[in-house]
Amino acid sequence: MMDDHTTHSSHPGIAKRLKRAEGHLRSVIAMIDAGRPCAEIAQQLHAVEMAVLQAKRALIHDHIDHCLTGGPSHDMAEIKALTRFL
Repeated sequence: MMDDHTTHSSHPGIAKRLKRAEGHLRSVIAMIDAGRPCAEIAQQLHAVEMAVLQAKRALIHDHIDHCLTGGPSHDMAEIKALTRFL
């Protein structure tokens, strides 16, 4: 298995997605503070949730594609461990 601290080519894109989600989340907090309608807040929270979910999936898929090299039994155990996060 590769070093867990290895940066992959997908990591900058994942970080960019998470930074965008962070900005959206700050906007949601501002919406709450401003007393915006709950439906609007829920819609924006859903967008934040989907952005984080997509970033998580991209990270896990990248890990599966590039880091699983410990042999069939090791790789299968790690894949099973990762699936609980999907």
